[in-house]
Amino acid sequence: SSGAGGQHINKTSSAIRVTHLPTGMVVECQDERSQFKNKEKALKVLRARLLDQERKKASDQVAQERRSQVGTGDRSERIRTYNFPQARVTDHRIGLTLYKLEEILGGSLDEVIDSLVAADRAAQLEASQQG
Repeated sequence: SSGAGGQHINKTSSAIRVTHLPTGMVVECQDERSQFKNKEKALKVLRARLLDQERKKASDQVAQERRSQVGTGDRSERIRTYNFPQARVTDHRIGLTLYKLEEILGGSLDEVIDSLVAADRAAQLEASQQG
């Protein structure tokens, strides 16, 4: 090997490999002559990679939560359909169909709201069991 150290770099065992056990991330370093300096450098690189990974995970989580709250912004994302010829109201988020169009337009939303609350509770329960 040419450059700093020459033949000496081939004879000295100063390379270091650091493995972060929880993630399995591996960093190797053999830039310096001293094993201690290589270890410091490898730990610094590993720390930077772990911090970057955590930041990315946190930003992905925030983006995912925002997407779930905001929706796609697509106009075709239907929420509720009012079908006057059949006197039918369909809530597409939970698949609820009621043949009470006049009552619902008159302000009797209790059945729709109760169904939405029940569906939301079921979704939260399922999410808490998975997480």
